[in-house]
Amino acid sequence: MTYEEYLDEVTTLLTEMYNINDEAAIKYVMRAQAADYFSPHDDHEEMRTLDRAMKDAKIVYETRNKSRPEIYRK
Repeated sequence: MTYEEYLDEVTTLLTEMYNINDEAAIKYVMRAQAADYFSPHDDHEEMRTLDRAMKDAKIVYETRNKSRPEIYRK
């Protein structure tokens, strides 16, 4: 799949796996992309698989709030 299709797949998986809306999923993927998380995927087509997209969706979801450490304070 193309790089753009891969990002779309990760976004779709986020909505399906974590029951979040499209807007939130897009935001999470865009944030990861801005942090260069997906740069290797653009360079290496073999990284753009469905299995990898599922793993990346999990990673993106689990790190979605890392830029806001204040939410982890009690």
